[in-house]
Amino acid sequence: MPSKMLKEFLDKNKIKYVTIKHSLAFTAQEIAASAHIKGTEMAKTVLIKIDGKMAMFVLPASYKVNFDQLHETLGTKNIRLANEVEFKDKFSDCDVGAMPPFGNLYGLDVYVADVLAKDEEIAFNACTHTDLIQMPYKDFERLVKPRLIKFSYPTRL
Repeated sequence: MPSKMLKEFLDKNKIKYVTIKHSLAFTAQEIAASAHIKGTEMAKTVLIKIDGKMAMFVLPASYKVNFDQLHETLGTKNIRLANEVEFKDKFSDCDVGAMPPFGNLYGLDVYVADVLAKDEEIAFNACTHTDLIQMPYKDFERLVKPRLIKFSYPTRL
């Protein structure tokens, strides 16, 4: 079942969304396949430390983070993936690795890959490894107000 906090936030803001149950899966690509969603429409969250501060980066499941591009875009040298120990307590209502892309609900800045913003709808983990929420990208953007930047590339060229 999706996180109570996430559902209440979406309902309070009168967002139309669909909850999708799928078989147990852990990677964004596996989840997309299990739920029959295109990898470009399945949003995955990656937690990255920028100069010691954690931030949430959201990109399509079929893409990877381009750290060189991220260094250049953000103009900082100290960028690295956050490890599980650093973030697991921040998302107490979620299974580890199943965080929704709503960093604003957890006090995190959110960055979205420019390519994801081209989708009409996105789907994302709803705090479990068996639940997704699918909703219009424009509603997500309105609620989260992420910074839109170019920082990813497709895993298959």
